[in-house]
Amino acid sequence: MIDFDFKTERIPEKLKALQRKTSTLGIFRLITFFGMGALLVLGIAENPFWLIPAVLSVGGFIRLIQKTNMLKDQEELYLALIKINENQGLRQTRNLENLDSGLEFSDKNHPFSSDLDLFGAHSLFQLLNHTSSQNGKNQLADLIKSPFDPESAQSRSRAVLELSQKNEFLDSMEAIGLAFQKDEKPADTWVKWLAKEEKSGVLNLILAFLGPLGGILGLVLVLLGMLPEAVLGIWIIAGVGLLSRVFVPLKEAAASIPSGPTLKSYRLRSRQIERETFTSPALCLEKGIFETTESNISSQLNQLDRLGLWAQNRMNLLYLPINLLFWTDFFLFIQLANWKQKVGSSLGQLPKNLEKWEVWVSLGAFESQLEGSGKVHWLAEVSLSAKDLTHPLIPPRTAIPNAIDFDPDHRLVILTGANMSGKTTFMRTLGINCVLANLGLSPFGTSLSLGPVQLYTSMRNSDNLGESVSSFYAELSRINHLIERLEAGEPIFFLLDEILKGTNTQDRISGSEALIRQILQTNGLGIISTHDIELSELEQSVEKVHNFSFHSEIQDQFIDFDYKIKKGPCPSFNAHKLMELMGIRFQN
Repeated sequence: MIDFDFKTERIPEKLKALQRKTSTLGIFRLITFFGMGALLVLGIAENPFWLIPAVLSVGGFIRLIQKTNMLKDQEELYLALIKINENQGLRQTRNLENLDSGLEFSDKNHPFSSDLDLFGAHSLFQLLNHTSSQNGKNQLADLIKSPFDPESAQSRSRAVLELSQKNEFLDSMEAIGLAFQKDEKPADTWVKWLAKEEKSGVLNLILAFLGPLGGILGLVLVLLGMLPEAVLGIWIIAGVGLLSRVFVPLKEAAASIPSGPTLKSYRLRSRQIERETFTSPALCLEKGIFETTESNISSQLNQLDRLGLWAQNRMNLLYLPINLLFWTDFFLFIQLANWKQKVGSSLGQLPKNLEKWEVWVSLGAFESQLEGSGKVHWLAEVSLSAKDLTHPLIPPRTAIPNAIDFDPDHRLVILTGANMSGKTTFMRTLGINCVLANLGLSPFGTSLSLGPVQLYTSMRNSDNLGESVSSFYAELSRINHLIERLEAGEPIFFLLDEILKGTNTQDRISGSEALIRQILQTNGLGIISTHDIELSELEQSVEKVHNFSFHSEIQDQFIDFDYKIKKGPCPSFNAHKLMELMGIRFQN
C-alpha cells in the first residue's frame, strides 16, 4: 500500500513539484498509449510478433495510470492540509464566519445548548468541528449536548491529552476525510449488503473457468481461420443468457459498495489508526476494533477496492466486450462472494467506528491548536470552583479572566451590575467551560473544579409567534423545568440571566425572592443575575446567598468597563448615561 506524505512543512513547494511531476507523467502516458496502439495494429496487420511488445506496453500503461492516480491523491491530500492550516488560523484568530456553524443542531429546548453559543454563528462548534461526514458531525453535536458524566469525561480527557501530542496523526486523519470522504451513499446500504449472504455455487465456478478458456480458444481459432466468425457470435449470445445468473447480485454490489473516493477514505484512515500506538484505555479500545483475526481492516478494504472498481464499471464500453467474450462477471462474482464470506462481517460497523474517530480527531485538534490549558478536577461533593476562566470564543489577547467559588455554604450568587459590564459573558464563560470539561477538554483558564452536577441555563428566552408564546412565558417554562428537576433531587448548576425581566418590578422582585428560597431547599447551586439591586439585600437574611457584581465607571462622554467580578452588590448602574450617549435627552 502506498505511503502518503502528511507532513505540513513546505507544502506549497512540495505541491508545485508534485504538479510538475504529474504533468511530465501525463506526457509519458500519452506517448505510451499511442505506442501501444501502433504495436497492436502492427501485430494484427503485419506480424503477430508485435503483439508481444504490445502486451508489455499495456502493462506499462496501466502502471503509469496507477502512478498518476497516486500523485493526484497526494495532491488532494496536500490541498486538504493547506485547508486545515487555513482553518486553524481562522480558529486561532476567532474569525469563524466561513466555518460550518452547525446551526441545525441548535435546540431551544435543550438544558443549555441554545444559551451558550454552542452552535450557530461564532460558536464552540466552529472551534471544535474537524469532521468530514454528516454522521461524524451528528456524533460530535450529540457529544457536545450530552449530560455531564464525570467518569466518561475523565476517560476522554486522558485520550484527548494523548491525541493532542500526535499532530501528524490528527492532520492525516482530517486530511484524508477532507480529500476523499463523500456522503453520496447511505452507509447503511453497504452494511445491509455486507450482511446479505452470497453463495458462489459450483456452476458459477465452472462457468468462471469455462468462459476465459472458451473465449480465448474461440478467438484464436477464428483468427487462424479454423472456425467461422459466426461461432463467436453464438458464444457471445450464450454468454448473455448465462451471465444473467449473476447480473442482479453484481448490480446490487455496485450500488452498495461505497464509491472509490469514500472507500479510499475508509482504507487510508483505517491504516493510520492501525499504525498508530496508543496508551490511553479509551483509544486502545477504539483501535482494537480495527484488528481482526483474519487481517487488518485496511487490507480487507484494499481487496474490496479492486473488486468494487470492477463491479462499478461493468457497464463500461471497454469492459462489456471483454465480459461478453470471456464471461468475466462469473469470476468477479466468485471473488466478491468469497471476500464477503471471509471478512465482510468484520466491516459492518466500520462507518460508525470511523465517525467516532472523526469526533476524537476534533477533540484532539481542539486541545492541540487552541489555548485551553487549565486543569479539571472532578469532585465528589456538589460544588464548583473556577479560577481565572476566560471565554474560548473571545481572542486570548482581549479576554479578561475571572474566578468564583461555590460550596455547601456558598450555593447561590446574586449577580448585579451595570449594563454591558460583563455579567452575561461571565455566566456564559462558566457554562461553556463546564461543557469543555465534560468533553474531556481543558478549560480556558487556570483550573475548574466540578462536582457531579448537571448544567441548566435560562438566558435567551424569546417570543415564538408560531406557538403564541411570549418571552416571559418562555422564561417561566424554563424555570419550571429547572424546579421540577431540582425538586426531583437532581444536583444542578444553573445560570439564570436577568430573571423574570418580562414583568413589573414589584412582581419581579417578589417572584425572584420566592424562587431563591425554593432553590435553596434543593441540591441546586448557581447564579441569578438581575438589575434589581433590592435582591442583594437577601444576603443579610437568607443563608447561603452571596452577592457579586460587575462595575462601570462613567466618564464625561464614555463609560469605562474593567470586566472584573467583585464581591458585593453593584454600587451604581449606567442605564441613564447609556441612554444619553444614544441620543435620548432628559428634561431637568
